[in-house]
Amino acid sequence: MKKWITLLLCAGLTVFSLAGCGKAEEGKSASGLSGELNLYTWDGMFPQEILRGFEEETGVRINFSHFDYDEDMLAKLEETQGGDYDLVIADDYIIEVVIQEGLAQKLDTARLENYGNLNPVFMSQFYDPQNEYTVPYGAGIPLIMYDPALTDVEIKGYGDLWNPALSDNVAITANYRVINGITLKALGKSMNTEDLATIQKAGDKLLELAPNIRVINDSNTQDYLISGEVAAAFLYSSQVSAALTARDDLELVYPEEGLGFGIMAGFIPSKAPNADAAYAFIDYINRPENAAACFEYIGYYCTNKAAEEHISEEMQQMIVLPETVTEGEIVQNISQEAEDLHAEIWNTFKTACD
Repeated sequence: MKKWITLLLCAGLTVFSLAGCGKAEEGKSASGLSGELNLYTWDGMFPQEILRGFEEETGVRINFSHFDYDEDMLAKLEETQGGDYDLVIADDYIIEVVIQEGLAQKLDTARLENYGNLNPVFMSQFYDPQNEYTVPYGAGIPLIMYDPALTDVEIKGYGDLWNPALSDNVAITANYRVINGITLKALGKSMNTEDLATIQKAGDKLLELAPNIRVINDSNTQDYLISGEVAAAFLYSSQVSAALTARDDLELVYPEEGLGFGIMAGFIPSKAPNADAAYAFIDYINRPENAAACFEYIGYYCTNKAAEEHISEEMQQMIVLPETVTEGEIVQNISQEAEDLHAEIWNTFKTACD
């Protein structure tokens, strides 16, 4: 992947002394930035060449801390009252809580030269409807895959998984809100409906899927499809990428009823000690070539539209959405009563699949 090198021309840098191309203002690099960027996210979110390139270009040292669970991040941010960290990348649902608690600051998008590169498909979501606080960084989109050599069923959407010709021949992931959600989508309903009658109707339909299910598994679900043990599978994004890497003869399906997905996004905490560095890093990783390098590295769907032309051909079908995909839905928090009904439906379904 092309590495970015910025040539710092002294004539264009106001941080240089009036004497000309001498030394930068004390304590700052030629970029006008100084200090550290306290970056807080999961481990393995950026390729080393991106982190190193930012440090070399700006003179800002990246102090990288990682968490395992979004809830751990929230607790830490609450403890520091929005301080200690300059940039956090976390999941959609937890960001909603962060914003509600006043732990994120509103973004000045005028400071982000590459803000226009972002794909609007992944913006204006429930956690930040006006795009005031966040910048998307990757999306996970569960999809259907099938082996045309093992079935005559042409699968176009969720509803096709109910085809009797797929009896004992389907593998699915084990997230009950997601599976119940795609059943709702098959009925033309929202994944997040709180209407109990509608949820129960979806539960009745889900029971009808039981004869077709051979595997319910959250980890390495793609292996059952790769090995030929099942003809079709509903998989997480990383599992889809693994399956396509192993077998290019498998068919990938963007369900016609619409997508369900989850989004990771970055935000600047309300009391970030070095917000300037956070803005610089957000802008740096959203340069098209840099964004392409990041998305190829993490294997999530690309949330930077301008980066798509820089993504390698072999990764295009894995992490770039087709032009026709414009709508999707994220599973959100719902009422406790509705949540309890989903759990009850799932337990009944699993028992029927045994």
